[in-house]
Amino acid sequence: MGLLFLSMFSAFAEVKAQQSSVDWWPTLHHDITHTGLSTSTEPLTNVRLWIYTTGKSVDYSSVAALNGVVYVGSDDDKLYALNAATGTYIWSYKTGNSIDSSPTVVNGVVYVGSEDNNIYALNAVTGAKIWSYGTGGQVESSPTVVNGIVYFGSDDNNVYALYANNGSKVWSYGTGNYVVSSPAVANGVVYVGSEDNNVYALNAATGAKEWSFGTGDQVDSSPTVVNGLVYIGSDDYNVYALNANTGSKVWSFGTGYYVAGSPAVDNGVVYVGSQDNSVYALNAASGSKIWSYPTNNEVESSPAISNGVIYIGSDDNNVYALNETTGTIIWSYGTGNLVDSSPAVANGVVYVGSNDNNIYAFGAISVPQPSPPAVAEFPSQILSVSLVAVMACASFAVVALKKKK
Repeated sequence: MGLLFLSMFSAFAEVKAQQSSVDWWPTLHHDITHTGLSTSTEPLTNVRLWIYTTGKSVDYSSVAALNGVVYVGSDDDKLYALNAATGTYIWSYKTGNSIDSSPTVVNGVVYVGSEDNNIYALNAVTGAKIWSYGTGGQVESSPTVVNGIVYFGSDDNNVYALYANNGSKVWSYGTGNYVVSSPAVANGVVYVGSEDNNVYALNAATGAKEWSFGTGDQVDSSPTVVNGLVYIGSDDYNVYALNANTGSKVWSFGTGYYVAGSPAVDNGVVYVGSQDNSVYALNAASGSKIWSYPTNNEVESSPAISNGVIYIGSDDNNVYALNETTGTIIWSYGTGNLVDSSPAVANGVVYVGSNDNNIYAFGAISVPQPSPPAVAEFPSQILSVSLVAVMACASFAVVALKKKK
């Protein structure tokens, strides 16, 4: 058994070593500040690499991709781990309700919320549960992990900070309504929206409120923090830029309907979708409109950016690739239902979910990568081995790799 897990961990370590130049997508909107920006190569055609079908809609959960594996939740109550190159099933973990939360992968652990009111920490290789933490409401918010702390919101109106290693609570902060927004963390501050119409800045260490900004309606959008500004949408039809230190408004831009998706930022431009059926490019300093692109239905998906291309989904069932500078269409791909999931770009491939129950991969792997082990094929008694044994084998693998060097 020990040799088997030594082999598994060695394979994953080799993937990491060989892929050190690859820009993976380990969390919602790429990074802890939610820039939505990847340095990965981008697919310029809608050629499909693979498709994987789950038991129900892949609704708002978005793909995390790391070290040759993609992770995503489904309304069939499961979190899936799939081979990033082939879409082959590796493992799944069943929770007690739908998963709209997007997973985050850090240090060999996958963190994800579920509408069964819990947040879970799962072994990234085997899918075995390490811990879970129960809140008083559904966890639609996606976790952000920084310096050993997991930050997320819950429909019990709270923002939580938990220790990543054991799930014990560090602090919680109560807002006036559901917290569907996913926290962004920058310079020791947690930024998050609430359906009590406010954007909050909380001290990352203590949870103390540093400031709040009131919008005209609920804030389900997740914030993006770049160059001292917090960009976020609101159901009051506006996109806001706020001073990250004070919460004062720098600018706002009015759209024709709700703004539930997260903005992405690149080269002084903010990209964001609106439920007025449009994708917008706005000057990051002034909020003035540079261009807009009309889709045929609402846009709740958040954009991903890679090498001059914007990828985003729409409720018109399509995934779009748009020119970052002009907003002109490069390609689109029609799925069988709404695309509210936000695209992820990693190693030359765009990954996105659809309400047609499928996860799609477009493009081609830009750097050759070994296939991760097919854990699902191993006997169940091996999968249930204790975490202590797994970590021990991982330690041996690290020592072995160091000796090779």
